[in-house]
Amino acid sequence: MTRRHIRSARPDREAPPAPVPFDPETATVLDGLGDLRAAEPASPADVPRWRAHLAATTPGPTLEELRDGGRFEVAEHTVPGPAGAPEVPLLVARPAGLTDGAPVVYHLHGGGMIGGTSRTGVPGILREWAVPLGLVVVSVDYRLAPEHPYPAGVEDCYAGLLWVARHAARTGGDPERIVVAGGSAGGGLTAAVALMARDREGPRLTGQLAMCAMLDDRNDTPSARQMAGRGVWDRRANEAAWTSLLGEARGTERVAPYAAPARATDLSGLPPAYMDVGAAETYRDEVTTYANRIWRAGGDAELHVWSGGFHGFDQISPDTAVARDAREARVRWLRRVLDR
Repeated sequence: MTRRHIRSARPDREAPPAPVPFDPETATVLDGLGDLRAAEPASPADVPRWRAHLAATTPGPTLEELRDGGRFEVAEHTVPGPAGAPEVPLLVARPAGLTDGAPVVYHLHGGGMIGGTSRTGVPGILREWAVPLGLVVVSVDYRLAPEHPYPAGVEDCYAGLLWVARHAARTGGDPERIVVAGGSAGGGLTAAVALMARDREGPRLTGQLAMCAMLDDRNDTPSARQMAGRGVWDRRANEAAWTSLLGEARGTERVAPYAAPARATDLSGLPPAYMDVGAAETYRDEVTTYANRIWRAGGDAELHVWSGGFHGFDQISPDTAVARDAREARVRWLRRVLDR
């Protein structure tokens, strides 16, 4: 090859990769999400507007809606927070009549670290996990950025976990069978809380279930660049969320592993992990890299990459075949890990 050919090939090597196609069935749903995608934050200053949009278009369930006509027992508690910080609100929900000593799912909600509440995502967890598996669900209302930057949110999550493990009898749960679970920001918090529990010699977790997890503040993986401007929660929105959480530290070596678990140098000694992600979303590569690093450290991880899935596809397009497969796979893993 001549020098001329080498020079002409260089721009091709530097060009961004073509985007991964969306699953055809989910893509029809995605096409109708223009308002949601347009409302995603472009900077921390946009966070109030984004929250207001979500509150108006997808309001959280009331306690009565969560109780679903008596199918579920639901109560709210406040428990001690981190040292010097406010108390942490917890939502405790369980199928009516569930026998005490049941396994516990400790749920950390999504919302980019900047939105959501303890009720976010709980109706689906109650229907799809708590009923068939006989689980207590405890969901934490952690403090949000940018009003409460790192480490407020993750420390709230860990404080709530300590209370659940020490007072399991008050929830009807088994302190020896706790799985931490969450999606998106909650997936990143799930990984962070598992690291904290290991490092601080805290509760011994049965498992960690991280869905489409927000793990890496650097926001520069091939999938983040490849899917920029496409799907739900792209690179621009992700940068706004990480900047809200970390400020000027975002992307620097000052970021701690409990803020961005992709920064952790040691992934050994962690509880069994279930990780899943869409192939056509921002977080694909940070999730797959994290699972690979758990394996390289001698750990236990199960990884699913759902073909054509965009961020949150399983919740936004729940009746599609790929969404059903994703939700069913999580239940199968939970059943296996809780039966060990």
